[in-house]
Amino acid sequence: MALIKSISGIRGTVGGFEGENLTPLDLVKYTSAFVYLIKKEYSKQNVKVVVGRDARISGQSVSDIVTGTLLSMGAEVINIGLATTPTVEIAVVESGADAGIILTASHNPKQWNALKLLNREGEFVSAKFGANLLDLAENSFGEIEFSDVDAYKKISNNDSFLKKHIDLILANRFVDVDAIKSKNFTVAIDAVNSVGGIAIPELLRALGVENIIELNCVADGQFAHNPEPLPENLTEISELIKTKKADVGFVVDPDVDRLAIINEDGTMFGEEYTLVAVADYILSVEKGNTVSNLSSTRALRDVSVKHGVEYFAAAVGEVNVVAKMKETNAIIGGEGNGGIIFPEIHAGRDALVGVAIFLTLLAKSGKATSELRATYPSYFMSKNKIEFGADIDPQNILNEVKNIYSKKEGVEISTVDGVKIDFENGWVHLRKSNTEAIVRIYSEAKSMAEAENLADLMKTVVRDILK
Repeated sequence: MALIKSISGIRGTVGGFEGENLTPLDLVKYTSAFVYLIKKEYSKQNVKVVVGRDARISGQSVSDIVTGTLLSMGAEVINIGLATTPTVEIAVVESGADAGIILTASHNPKQWNALKLLNREGEFVSAKFGANLLDLAENSFGEIEFSDVDAYKKISNNDSFLKKHIDLILANRFVDVDAIKSKNFTVAIDAVNSVGGIAIPELLRALGVENIIELNCVADGQFAHNPEPLPENLTEISELIKTKKADVGFVVDPDVDRLAIINEDGTMFGEEYTLVAVADYILSVEKGNTVSNLSSTRALRDVSVKHGVEYFAAAVGEVNVVAKMKETNAIIGGEGNGGIIFPEIHAGRDALVGVAIFLTLLAKSGKATSELRATYPSYFMSKNKIEFGADIDPQNILNEVKNIYSKKEGVEISTVDGVKIDFENGWVHLRKSNTEAIVRIYSEAKSMAEAENLADLMKTVVRDILK
């Protein structure tokens, strides 16, 4: 079916043929190449690697292969079992490990799995490291030497890191447990039958929430619906919130790095606005710069301006957002897909952090969730794409678009990641795919009609270029 090799990890459908799908042979190849490069990166032979996984059906099998390969490379393994992506990131730092591997295909359906690769800071490996990994695994695998039996280390099973993760959140100065508890919230959650069904209820109880309505919280990997937390996949919890009169609903993806929020009336808070709301609260307590990627809503910039701080845009991809946050000393950042990055706790997307800070904001605001949403600028986003034949280089299209709009007044152009054109009342972002002959077109404006008009305008410009 599919095997996608990128600098950020290896993702594919389980089964099939080596090199075409995510098979045991592919897992061995990329895991051993990863350890080889980690040893080289840190100039040491004895390395420690944390491994954690979401609840996918293939998870235990994939974990057994990956941990066995790590042992065969002479690595010590800390296996934390079923764990959220942010928990694994925290575990790498807390345990003093040299690297981490998260076994999750994030929002992809149940037939997918993946290796997400972390450095010793518990952050995703750099683009340079990822490129070297792909080159080694694909072209120089014969250089990798496996360990003899006397060099084998041990596997330590450790399930304590979720508690450490939650303790870090509870101890944070931006989280007010007393305020949350005093409101006696009723909270509904949908964890799509993955590790969020373990982590989110435990977090809520630690925050003093006693009334928890659990939907799809059995961590067996039998995803009850498409696991991407988009409105069309969340109809069941929306109805449940209305029926049970919940104050708020939280939905996470299988590895719990994305957070979608649902209002008390069953309407969507909007995944783009998860970061906006959390940033608004953080900035109300302490001023600091903010960062999101170029395809995220302009509302974060608006909120940043309101608080008198500076907003910065990064290329799409968590590793790029984290790099820009470090560069600008940002206090809060993330991505418009519901990804909160709060470096005081760790530099990675974390839905648990988002839940805790959002509930603090909701408690202190005295507003219903829908009323809180209404306090933020409303933008509408349209997502489109244009497909090309194999004879067309999408990069040439992007260069032509840039040249056309660089001659126009009243627009700002960014080429950090594709081409983004900022108009007074909206923006358009064009990015080429790394795996397909397409250009993705994201547009945002004050109404859906305006956003779609911007997308249609860009499609016309591209068609004219191709004539």
